[in-house]
Amino acid sequence: MAQGTYKLAVLKYAGGGDWYANPTAVPNLVKFCNAQLGMGINPDVPVVEAGSAELFNHPLVHMTGHGNVTVSAKDAENLRAYLIGGGFLHISDNYGMDPYVRPMLARIFPESELMELPFSHPIYHQAYDFPQGLPKIHEHEGKPPRGYGLYWEGRLVCFYDAECDLGDGWEDPDVHGDSEATRTKALRMGANIVRYAFSGQGD
Repeated sequence: MAQGTYKLAVLKYAGGGDWYANPTAVPNLVKFCNAQLGMGINPDVPVVEAGSAELFNHPLVHMTGHGNVTVSAKDAENLRAYLIGGGFLHISDNYGMDPYVRPMLARIFPESELMELPFSHPIYHQAYDFPQGLPKIHEHEGKPPRGYGLYWEGRLVCFYDAECDLGDGWEDPDVHGDSEATRTKALRMGANIVRYAFSGQGD
């Protein structure tokens, strides 16, 4: 893959939630993927709006925040077309998004149900092996991290990490004060998500 062939992007959504949280997260993940896996991803990480045609220029779009998320009918239609057409959405709940993410996904794919993925799912076993599923990055309520998926015609189109704060672990070290071991686990799991999304595999 030639350097800069693909760009990851950050999703901008309406509703007042802080879509702009974790500004260093995705750029750091791109650097990690390029340095450790030779993925050749463009280091520029643009922001794309949910209803924009720009969405279709990115094989993976990352969404995060702490609060409210709303999608208009146009946004939902655009996101649906993007995901059906081969795109991939990764959602990382920074704590507080869950009550909004689930209705959003139900609006985009009313015929599909968000389901917890088994630890045997290929997304946990790409370049790096996570036999117990998602690593726990930050603690909030003592709950285990959970990884959910949304499928369209047998293809995973959305991966949603909850009770995990995976994207926080990608940030610069001084942002959250995470240990190098914790950051490495987060970045490795992120790299698995990127590699899986790029592979376009079903299952």
